Amino acid sequence: MSTARFSPFELLLLKSRSQVDTATLLLLGWVLVHRQHVSEGQRRRRLAQVTSQFRHGHELGPVMSIAHSQDLHAIQLAAEVVRKECSKERSLSVMHQAITVATDDGDISLANHYILRFLADLLNVAPATLGTLFQELTGQPLRQPEDPSRDAYWQAHDPDYYARKAREEAEAAQRAKASQAEQEQQQRAKADKQQEKKQKQQEKKQQKEDARRAKARAEQSSAEQKAEKARAEQARQEQARQERARQEQARQEESRQRQQRSSPPPPDRTTRALAVLGLTPGASKTDVRRAYRRMAQLHHPDRFYSDSEHQVALASARFQRIKNAYDYLMQTY
Repeated sequence: MSTARFSPFELLLLKSRSQVDTATLLLLGWVLVHRQHVSEGQRRRRLAQVTSQFRHGHELGPVMSIAHSQDLHAIQLAAEVVRKECSKERSLSVMHQAITVATDDGDISLANHYILRFLADLLNVAPATLGTLFQELTGQPLRQPEDPSRDAYWQAHDPDYYARKAREEAEAAQRAKASQAEQEQQQRAKADKQQEKKQKQQEKKQQKEDARRAKARAEQSSAEQKAEKARAEQARQEQARQERARQEQARQEESRQRQQRSSPPPPDRTTRALAVLGLTPGASKTDVRRAYRRMAQLHHPDRFYSDSEHQVALASARFQRIKNAYDYLMQTY
């Protein structure tokens, strides 16, 4: 079967003569890598001393490499193996070994505070039992770990904390100030760009307006020129018409004068009245009566009542001329 699917710790478990020993090795190595001021050689020698009776049958180097890598999957698997296989006595032995490697120098790191409590909970070791075991092995009570979120912790463990924190705050303030200045510069650049764009739009709009006004003035000037030409042409035509009218009037006057000089004088009213009745000058009063009765019977409007209104109107006009001529002649004779 191929081993490519297995992690390094799973391969160690497969090759181990005692899986619970290999799992305990990893948990103790996990404690050792969180010891402060300890070299790697010291860690491996200490682990070998503590686990000299183990029956795992493999080197410690791969276990320490896995512990240094902080492979949580491997640590979880080791914890499951230990919890499943360990008896109560073996659980207390593992806790004894873990406390020993965590407190060799008389001090315990913050991380190992939590790791010891995790192992005790994993192995069903009560907190009171853990405290008692810790007191017996170190001569000191297992106090609650310090809270790294409090300033007092860093004041005690890192004297340069406040200076570094002040530097970090100053750097953060400087970065914020630089960022704000950059944002303000970007905003000014953006505002300048918008202003420039707006100014260009206004200039373009003004150019269009100027072009429109120039075109309107040109059109107005052209219209005025056309109107002036039209007025001039109208005046010329009017003058020509008046001249033609004067010439026509002169010709008519001259023609009338020629007619007056060449034609006989127009007949008088009596002659015209006799002509209306169809008589010639010298007719008697009796001839006038006879002619009137004949003409009245012939042209009376009642004879044309069935014709159109126009014909009736013409008949009425003729009859009125005949009667006017008769009345005039009867008064004259």
